[in-house]
Amino acid sequence: MTDVSSSAVSLPASSLFMREDEIRRGVELLYFGYTRLTNAIDQELAKQGLGRAHHRALYFIARQPDLTVGDLLKLLAITKQSLGRVLKDLHERDLVITKSGIVDRRQKLLRLTDSGSKLEQELFQQLSQKLSSAYASAGQEAVTGFWHVLEGLVPEADRQMVFDLRKERT
Repeated sequence: MTDVSSSAVSLPASSLFMREDEIRRGVELLYFGYTRLTNAIDQELAKQGLGRAHHRALYFIARQPDLTVGDLLKLLAITKQSLGRVLKDLHERDLVITKSGIVDRRQKLLRLTDSGSKLEQELFQQLSQKLSSAYASAGQEAVTGFWHVLEGLVPEADRQMVFDLRKERT
């Protein structure tokens, strides 16, 4: 078995970065990186009887309190049926509440309960620690490049939605 140091994994992209080998390396790093990142929270979610879809819902509701069900559907890019199951679980565990819209009473607005907010914050802290460590290791320029690559994966039609999340917090 070969000893692989962090410098061996972090080889720079070749000038032929559009070749199949380089693309495959990127796909593999995305798979492995995402798996290791989310492993940090999977155990806590499992204790609660929840999964990654539940976490994603909690995350976006925390980012935008009073998020509409329709907007959450767009953010998560899942079916109404799947979202219905996720929201049912979150309601039953007293992690999310739904209230009617002020202007349009048919609108359903989602907000985390205190326990939902606490859980989301605990999960975010775990993700934050892992990402902060990786960011510090890579450096600012690499992080900016990483963000550019990820933004490039978001379809043009969805980029406004991503931008809107960012401006909510600035």
